[in-house]
Amino acid sequence: MTTSYNAAGPARPGRKLGPIANTVSSSHRAWLEPTRERYLASGRTLSDLSLNVLAKSKLSELLRGIGHYPRWEVIHRLAGELEIPGWPLYRLWKQAAMDAGKSREWVDRSTEGTITTTVATDRSDRPPLEHGALCQMVMDGYLAYAGVFLAEGSHKTAVDDTFAILWLCFDEALASPDIRRYAWNILRATVKAKANYRDERPVLAEAAFSTVALHDAGPEEQPTRLAESLELFTAISKLPDAQLDVMVLRHLCGLQPKQVSDLLGIPLAAVRSDERHANRFLDDTIELPPRSGGLTHDDH
Repeated sequence: MTTSYNAAGPARPGRKLGPIANTVSSSHRAWLEPTRERYLASGRTLSDLSLNVLAKSKLSELLRGIGHYPRWEVIHRLAGELEIPGWPLYRLWKQAAMDAGKSREWVDRSTEGTITTTVATDRSDRPPLEHGALCQMVMDGYLAYAGVFLAEGSHKTAVDDTFAILWLCFDEALASPDIRRYAWNILRATVKAKANYRDERPVLAEAAFSTVALHDAGPEEQPTRLAESLELFTAISKLPDAQLDVMVLRHLCGLQPKQVSDLLGIPLAAVRSDERHANRFLDDTIELPPRSGGLTHDDH
């Protein structure tokens, strides 16, 4: 995951914390990046935190993603020192642990004596009201977008992870020019990290089975329609991110331009501009009969 949270903290004595290791997985990075940013913004030092969390050298490794995957009991202590919400951090930590090949037994052992506290904290320290309102507003659109790239079940996990990351860095989200845009960038990065790729572009082929064009086609037409849809989706996957987002939401998810504008947190004019440029690219790239492509130039 490559979302930047841009939390500029005060100067602190000692050696500067090194960057996150290139070997860190996207799911590990999902909780490590906001945790690092909270540390950098806190004004605390590694020496200070080492008194109650972990030896200074080991803590430095933890914040860089170096060495063994950390046990929850250590992350729990660090979260307490940095006042990081426990429940979203635990969710992301557990997901990354499973992705790293840790067994459920290992997860249970590393949370022994702390998970009850984490759950209790979650019940008494709910996310900000604005967080809940935003999540409710964008839920359907996020699920539809993620469902174009990810299998059933995985798309829900990606959206839940997005909301957890958003909770961890909600102060930064509120300070951003548009919280909807901030949240969307997290969703896009989370979905892209979980998607399958071909030639470094996300694969959209699964969406071919739910298009309006296929549903409207008779049995004898469906093989031809499917081939045309796959060609179309391959071309869409080559678009720049902004145009790809708009085309997926408009023509694979069925949203109107104003709905796309609200979901992405960008002006309506930008949505229409991205759609126009994308359609020109598709017109130059593929030749499909108007009835089969499923794309229209409707800007209502």
